[in-house]
Amino acid sequence: MSGAEMVASLVPPPQFADATFDSYRADAAYPSQQEAKQTLQTFAGGPAPVERRGLFRRAPRIEPMKPGVYLDGGFGVGKTHLLAATYHVMPARRKYFGSFIEYTAVVGALGYRGAVDLFRGADLLCIDEFELDDPGDTMVMTRLLGELVTSGTRLAATSNTPPNALGEGRFAAQDFLREIHAMADSFTTLRIDGTDYRQRAIDGRARVLDAEDYAAAIAAGGAGASDDAFTGLVDHLAAVHPSRYIRLIDGISTIGLRDVVPFTDQSAALRFVAFVDRAYDAQVPIRATGQPLDGVFPEDMLSGGYRKKYLRAISRLVALTHS
Repeated sequence: MSGAEMVASLVPPPQFADATFDSYRADAAYPSQQEAKQTLQTFAGGPAPVERRGLFRRAPRIEPMKPGVYLDGGFGVGKTHLLAATYHVMPARRKYFGSFIEYTAVVGALGYRGAVDLFRGADLLCIDEFELDDPGDTMVMTRLLGELVTSGTRLAATSNTPPNALGEGRFAAQDFLREIHAMADSFTTLRIDGTDYRQRAIDGRARVLDAEDYAAAIAAGGAGASDDAFTGLVDHLAAVHPSRYIRLIDGISTIGLRDVVPFTDQSAALRFVAFVDRAYDAQVPIRATGQPLDGVFPEDMLSGGYRKKYLRAISRLVALTHS
């Protein structure tokens, strides 16, 4: 993908192409969902909730909002839906929506200064799944966002990690602590609690097919169905930059994976996580044989610094094998 193609793709994925605040159904059992929705409506330029007061009661002082809003919460509580709704509602002339890895890919394609020149003057940047996995990403993204904020760009981001905790547990963050905290100062953090909506209607385990049912599912997918050995796909992902994984599933109606086995290499596991994110964004169902896909990440990986990434991938894999 060229830099121009990458930039053109910075819009909400098809699943959230029509996301609105009205279509977001806040769970009454978790008030933080409605609170986050109202805050984002105000951030996006919508009307703030009206509070009735008496004749002699002074109007409450409204604190100015920071240039960024940061949605922190578990998996499947609607963070991406709210982020996409913010993108759609905000009356911005220039606005972009992408995953963290997509923005870093743009920087890689255009160079740091080229990316700054491209995004400078934009009204809004929406960044989904803001996770910092290495010091290089930390340095580049904090510098980029810092420059954009000073030029008037507003930021909206989601993550499963509060901004002050970005990078912790994965690398020695001490050298970058100042930059990480400076970035956090640009955001109002909103915590969203709730249960994973992807797990509410299914049994919580990835669906596994036998050879006969798998063959039938691939046949039903027609020319758009892929059929690969799980290890073959994993090996191929190592030869493709993660920013280009979206091209691997372009035109694919069903992803077929044979003989699934657990990971033994963390780099391979993280590449698969990035692939799952792209498949989930495109809502491409997965059909698989072998081990359940929700069991491919061994316990030592789940207990490490990338735990939240793996858990998010498990949630999405379960949903895609049932879709």
